[in-house]
Amino acid sequence: QVQLVESGGGLVQPGGSLRLSCAASGFTLDSYAIGWFRQAPGKEREGVSCSDSDEGSTWYTDSVQGRFTISRDNAKNTVYLQMNSLKPEDKAVYYCATDLFFPAVCLGVTVDYWGQGIQVTVSS
Repeated sequence: QVQLVESGGGLVQPGGSLRLSCAASGFTLDSYAIGWFRQAPGKEREGVSCSDSDEGSTWYTDSVQGRFTISRDNAKNTVYLQMNSLKPEDKAVYYCATDLFFPAVCLGVTVDYWGQGIQVTVSS
Protein backbone atom coordinates (compact mmCIF):
# COMPACT_ATOMS: atom_id res chain seq x y z
CA GLN A 1 0.00 0.00 0.00
CA VAL A 2 1.40 3.37 -1.03
CA GLN A 3 1.46 5.88 1.79
CA LEU A 4 3.03 9.11 2.93
CA VAL A 5 2.75 9.62 6.67
CA GLU A 6 3.67 12.92 8.29
CA SER A 7 4.83 13.28 11.87
CA GLY A 8 6.50 15.87 14.09
CA GLY A 9 3.80 18.48 14.21
CA GLY A 10 2.32 20.01 17.33
CA LEU A 11 2.21 23.16 19.40
CA VAL A 12 5.27 25.39 19.64
CA GLN A 13 5.88 28.90 20.92
CA PRO A 14 6.81 31.71 18.54
CA GLY A 15 10.49 31.53 17.77
CA GLY A 16 10.57 27.80 18.34
CA SER A 17 11.38 24.95 15.98
CA LEU A 18 9.78 21.80 14.69
CA ARG A 19 10.95 19.17 12.26
CA LEU A 20 8.27 17.53 10.18
CA SER A 21 8.93 14.08 8.80
CA CYS A 22 7.19 12.38 5.91
CA ALA A 23 7.78 8.65 5.72
CA ALA A 24 7.01 6.83 2.51
CA SER A 25 5.91 3.23 2.25
CA GLY A 26 4.98 1.09 -0.70
CA PHE A 27 7.38 2.92 -3.00
CA THR A 28 10.85 4.47 -2.90
CA LEU A 29 11.31 8.20 -2.75
CA ASP A 30 14.70 8.46 -4.38
CA SER A 31 13.38 9.07 -7.88
CA TYR A 32 10.69 11.53 -6.85
CA ALA A 33 10.69 15.26 -6.41
CA ILE A 34 9.17 16.25 -3.09
CA GLY A 35 7.10 19.13 -1.86
CA TRP A 36 5.66 20.51 1.35
CA PHE A 37 2.40 22.42 1.35
CA ARG A 38 0.24 23.98 4.02
CA GLN A 39 -3.32 25.10 4.44
CA ALA A 40 -4.42 27.51 7.12
CA PRO A 41 -8.09 27.80 8.17
CA GLY A 42 -10.06 29.75 5.60
CA LYS A 43 -7.15 29.93 3.18
CA GLU A 44 -6.14 28.08 0.07
CA ARG A 45 -3.39 25.49 0.12
CA GLU A 46 -0.01 27.01 -0.61
CA GLY A 47 3.34 25.59 -1.55
CA VAL A 48 5.95 25.95 1.18
CA SER A 49 9.01 24.25 -0.24
CA CYS A 50 10.00 21.71 -2.85
CA SER A 51 13.06 19.88 -4.04
CA ASP A 52 14.08 17.78 -6.99
CA SER A 53 15.05 14.12 -6.56
CA ASP A 54 18.72 14.76 -5.74
CA GLU A 55 18.20 18.02 -3.81
CA GLY A 56 20.15 19.86 -6.47
CA SER A 57 17.33 22.35 -6.87
CA THR A 58 15.11 23.66 -4.11
CA TRP A 59 12.47 26.34 -3.80
CA TYR A 60 10.95 28.12 -0.82
CA THR A 61 8.05 30.48 -0.65
CA ASP A 62 9.19 33.95 0.37
CA SER A 63 7.59 33.83 3.80
CA VAL A 64 9.71 30.85 4.93
CA GLN A 65 12.94 31.56 3.07
CA GLY A 66 15.84 31.39 5.51
CA ARG A 67 13.74 29.74 8.23
CA PHE A 68 12.70 26.41 6.70
CA THR A 69 14.87 23.71 5.16
CA ILE A 70 13.72 20.80 3.05
CA SER A 71 15.75 17.61 3.00
CA ARG A 72 15.50 13.89 2.50
CA ASP A 73 17.09 10.68 3.70
CA ASN A 74 16.67 8.11 0.97
CA ALA A 75 18.03 5.35 3.18
CA LYS A 76 15.09 5.99 5.51
CA ASN A 77 12.69 6.71 2.66
CA THR A 78 11.78 9.89 4.47
CA VAL A 79 11.64 13.58 3.71
CA TYR A 80 11.88 16.38 6.23
CA LEU A 81 10.95 19.99 6.72
CA GLN A 82 13.00 21.72 9.39
CA MET A 83 11.11 24.77 10.57
CA ASN A 84 12.95 27.35 12.66
CA SER A 85 11.95 30.76 14.02
CA LEU A 86 8.31 29.80 13.76
CA LYS A 87 5.72 32.54 13.64
CA PRO A 88 2.00 32.49 14.46
CA GLU A 89 1.29 32.87 10.74
CA ASP A 90 2.98 29.50 10.12
CA LYS A 91 0.06 27.81 11.83
CA ALA A 92 -1.53 25.41 9.35
CA VAL A 93 -2.00 21.80 8.39
CA TYR A 94 1.15 20.72 6.57
CA TYR A 95 1.20 18.15 3.80
CA CYS A 96 4.01 16.38 2.02
CA ALA A 97 3.71 15.33 -1.59
CA THR A 98 5.67 13.58 -4.29
CA ASP A 99 5.84 14.06 -8.02
CA LEU A 100 8.08 12.61 -10.68
CA PHE A 101 8.80 16.09 -11.96
CA PHE A 102 10.41 19.24 -10.62
CA PRO A 103 9.41 22.03 -10.47
CA ALA A 104 5.93 20.69 -11.18
CA VAL A 105 5.85 19.33 -7.62
CA CYS A 106 6.00 22.90 -6.31
CA LEU A 107 2.60 23.61 -7.85
CA GLY A 108 0.91 20.59 -6.37
CA VAL A 109 -1.09 19.95 -9.53
CA THR A 110 0.45 16.73 -10.83
CA VAL A 111 1.28 15.19 -7.48
CA ASP A 112 1.36 11.41 -7.40
CA TYR A 113 0.99 10.96 -3.66
CA TRP A 114 -0.16 13.17 -0.79
CA GLY A 115 0.30 12.70 2.91
CA GLN A 116 -2.67 12.93 5.25
CA GLY A 117 -1.56 16.22 6.77
CA ILE A 118 -0.33 17.23 10.21
CA GLN A 119 -1.23 20.19 12.37
CA VAL A 120 1.35 22.81 13.28
CA THR A 121 0.28 25.46 15.79
CA VAL A 122 2.46 28.39 16.79
CA SER A 123 1.17 30.16 19.84
CA SER A 124 2.29 31.49 23.18
